Amino acid sequence: MFLWFTAYILIPAYTILFVQDSNWLTTNFSVIGSRIGREEEFVLWGLIVGIYFFCSLRLIVAHMPVMPGFTWLIPLALILLTCAVTTPYLPERLPLKSRLHIAFAFLSAVCLFFCLGRIVWVLYQNDHEKYRLYLIGLAGILSFSLVLFLLAGIISSALEIFFTIALALMVRRLYLVLT
Repeated sequence: MFLWFTAYILIPAYTILFVQDSNWLTTNFSVIGSRIGREEEFVLWGLIVGIYFFCSLRLIVAHMPVMPGFTWLIPLALILLTCAVTTPYLPERLPLKSRLHIAFAFLSAVCLFFCLGRIVWVLYQNDHEKYRLYLIGLAGILSFSLVLFLLAGIISSALEIFFTIALALMVRRLYLVLT
């Protein structure tokens, strides 16, 4: 019940509320989270999202008939996300820490996506019909994320909102299909 609430209510609502009153195509979570008084909100968002993906993906792997490999990416993605939300993004004052923040955030998303892709690929190998839509869904998420990146020219709030919510919903649906 908690993971259902987190995937369908908490993550979408908090993600969208976090970026309210900002332009979704010209700013991003790092800029918003670095504003005075918003740092704790950013850390809380990262913890909610990170812990959700960590717990959900571990449950999915535990229910899989074949181990997918690369499961070490699950805790790595959480660690990288934690590093991203706790490393300040202040490019004018702290350029090195800001670059680290960007690297941590990007690598966290890559680890998450690659791990989920590996999980879906292993499931697809065992049952093409049942998991074909998940493979197509991942390709769609990646494609639309690229479109949002090209449209804004940056990793924008719109891209971060879409990527976070789409993956949270896909992970939840994947868990429901496995159990």
